Amino acid sequence: MNEQALETIEVELAILYRRITNRKHGNLDRSAYLLLHQIHANGAAGVKALADEFRLDVSTVSRQTAALEKKGYVIRIPDPADGRAYSLQISELGKQELAASKKSRTERIDRLIRDWSEEEKEIFGRLLAKLNRTFD
Repeated sequence: MNEQALETIEVELAILYRRITNRKHGNLDRSAYLLLHQIHANGAAGVKALADEFRLDVSTVSRQTAALEKKGYVIRIPDPADGRAYSLQISELGKQELAASKKSRTERIDRLIRDWSEEEKEIFGRLLAKLNRTFD
C-alpha cells in the first residue's frame, strides 16, 4: 500500500472514531449499546464471556454491566450449578432502549450517506465488516 493511502486511512479512521464516540444516542452510550446488542443478539451471557467478546478486562465489563443492571436494562440469571456465577439477560426496558438507540443511529447514518449510491453503501458496509473481522 502506498504511504499516502495508509496515511489517509489512518486519519479518516481517527476522525470517524472521534465523531462517532462523541455522540450519545438516546440513553445509551457506545459501550452500553454494544453490550446490550451482544446480549440481545446472542442470548444471556456472563461477564467473562462478554469481556472475551470485546477483548476487555473483566473488571471493566463488570462495571459497565453493573450500570446496565442499575438502570434496569439487564437482569441477572443465577447459574444453578454455581451459586456465585450468573448470566446477564436483556430486560424488556433494555430491549426498548436498544431499539430506540439503534433507530437513532441508523437514521443518523442514513442522513449522512443519503446521497451515496446503493453500490457505494454496499461496498462501504462490506469494507467496514472486513476491517472489523481483521481484529478477530
